Amino acid sequence: MAKNTEQINYGKEIISWEVHENEKHERGNNWYIFMSIVASLLLIYCFYTANFLFAVIIILAAIVIVTADGQESILLNISLTTEGIIVGRKFYDYDEIKNFSIIYKPRLEIKNLYFEFKNPLKHRLSIPLNNMNPLPIRENLLKYLSEDLERTDQPVSEALGKLFKL
Repeated sequence: MAKNTEQINYGKEIISWEVHENEKHERGNNWYIFMSIVASLLLIYCFYTANFLFAVIIILAAIVIVTADGQESILLNISLTTEGIIVGRKFYDYDEIKNFSIIYKPRLEIKNLYFEFKNPLKHRLSIPLNNMNPLPIRENLLKYLSEDLERTDQPVSEALGKLFKL
């Protein structure tokens, strides 16, 4: 019996590039020592205040960080098409997306593309532009989406993640 290998049409590819699934941070021994001290102090505080759930969360976060640090990041193909955006194996139709914004600050090493979804339960999609020129990407996206010109900085969550190398 033959498998049904129906090809889904995601539109004509306009621009594509590759990004790492997760940003790999350079963490030295000092970072691990400092974070171990912070985690230990938080655990002491948790047991002092009998907040055991917070202690479990701290331990799980430490396990996730150490485990993720040992894994290689997967390369994802990003494609802007005439119908939507393909991120790895996921497709986002332009109809699902409210707007986009590009934050380009070379001095701060920030060069990201952001998509906000119409569905408030969907999280913001952040895509690094790496060595891509943002102008052709912006020009092509303006044909399908509105641009959020009020967003001029990267989200606080991303800035903190970069600062603390998380």
